[in-house]
Amino acid sequence: MVLEVFGDILYYPESKHLQEFPSPEALKGRVLLSTKPPKEYLEAKGGTMKDRGTETKFSKGENEESAWGREVPDIQDELQDANKHQDDLLYRERDVDEDDEKKARKNAPLEYKHLITIKAGKPKGSLVDALKSDPDKVRRLSLSEQELAKVAARHGPNIVSFTQRNLLRIYPKGTRFNSSNYNPFLGWVHGAQMVAFNMQGYGRALWLMNGFYKANGGCGYVKKPDFLMQTCPDGKVFDPTADLPVKTTLKVKVYMGDGWQQDFKQTHFDSYSPPDFYVKVGIAGVPSDSTMKKTRVVEDSWVPVWEEQFTFQLTVPEIALLRVEVHEYDVNEDDFGGQTVLPVSELWPGVRTVPLFDHQGVKFKSVKLLMSFEFV
Repeated sequence: MVLEVFGDILYYPESKHLQEFPSPEALKGRVLLSTKPPKEYLEAKGGTMKDRGTETKFSKGENEESAWGREVPDIQDELQDANKHQDDLLYRERDVDEDDEKKARKNAPLEYKHLITIKAGKPKGSLVDALKSDPDKVRRLSLSEQELAKVAARHGPNIVSFTQRNLLRIYPKGTRFNSSNYNPFLGWVHGAQMVAFNMQGYGRALWLMNGFYKANGGCGYVKKPDFLMQTCPDGKVFDPTADLPVKTTLKVKVYMGDGWQQDFKQTHFDSYSPPDFYVKVGIAGVPSDSTMKKTRVVEDSWVPVWEEQFTFQLTVPEIALLRVEVHEYDVNEDDFGGQTVLPVSELWPGVRTVPLFDHQGVKFKSVKLLMSFEFV
């Protein structure tokens, strides 16, 4: 059936195992299959490895159902927490045999198995062993977010090395019953090609995803930078938690904002007075680059003027994102005034009009900021 549906556009390897993946250029206009072989799929549905995370807890004032969504966890905090609660997960034997594919041959048509270009699954052995590359074949490995955090806390460069030849997929832990999300940069900075999200809701993690994939014309594909694809000139593998030198400095100036009076009701923010806006500006990226700063609050104005400048020293600008959030100050809880996330690598120097988006990622008709960007 697969051959009948896709015909000549279906790509599959001539040999049993690929020694390296084809380039995106070679796969233009082609379709390929990436899944578990039949028996591995059936065993995985039964659940051989349980998520060992805890339920998401919210502190006072953190309402996941609010427009903002929960603040994206800091990568460094996640790594330190994973290292603090280190258990035998890194070295414990996993339940799925590496030779399940051989055992399943008699239960599945050989033709179908041959059509699977990227075979997925959980090899036999510990997490550390699973991240060892096989020079004779490439494969796809899936890890939950907490598995990734635990192995990244002590073996970050091993993950980067693995993703230079193989595919790594990260998925949310099963206890995220409220469809919340983790910090995607935990996967991105280690070279993971597939970072899965819970798409049922909204919030800052999904804003980062939308901003990350605005790059490359918004086509949905972003090429990894060279330092994640190969070893560094000194022979070492990139370590996102290392003390890295500053490559560039980004200066961001927020001049003013406008458009809220056209897109919101007069009483949306305050019943009896104009809104009190302020702007949060920051960077999402490797731990040393991630930060958030904010302007002063401009009271009682639909067209606030700030004229404040912020400076960000960036060690890995290639994958950094510029975060912008507009808050309407309130004593109890700030109201949402708009947001956007932009790839730093695609910022044009100069004075720019920056449109803002609502909490679901839909662009406002009128709301925008006047900003300037400068690299020094």
